[in-house]
Amino acid sequence: MIRLISICCLTLLIACGNTREAPAGAATEDTAADEAAIRAADAAWFTHYNAGHVDSVAALYADDAVLNIPGMPPARGPGSIREALAKDIAGASEGGFTLTQGPTPEIGVSGDLAYTWNTFKVTDKSGATVDVGKYVTVAARKNGEWRIVRDIWNSDNPPAPPQKPAS
Repeated sequence: MIRLISICCLTLLIACGNTREAPAGAATEDTAADEAAIRAADAAWFTHYNAGHVDSVAALYADDAVLNIPGMPPARGPGSIREALAKDIAGASEGGFTLTQGPTPEIGVSGDLAYTWNTFKVTDKSGATVDVGKYVTVAARKNGEWRIVRDIWNSDNPPAPPQKPAS
């Protein structure tokens, strides 16, 4: 009798423990939704950048974000990030350049952190490719929304040769 009660109790404990687990597929669904949100934010970054909407691009970054644009020191915080983006977007606009994200972003989500790795292409007014490169963006869920916390990109082209000092 004691053995039967023990087996029943053990079975009940196991069954109760299983009810605490997420339903099958729930984690996948949540991850899929998070990946879709990250993918949408990534696409929005390129759309706003190319349209010259500095404030819309800057709004994608968290208050504690760090932006690493090639040829500039790291920009930390909203004011510095907006200033760096304004300079970079103005340069692209003046040069008639358009940025296009690569076709196959790699996105990873773990809890409240996510990353995107992808490639990009820069074309001029004629549509000719003038640069290609890659980027990594790290996002964090803050107050229920995904915000960029770290962002860096660089070119696949070799660096320009050093300029000789004027004599």
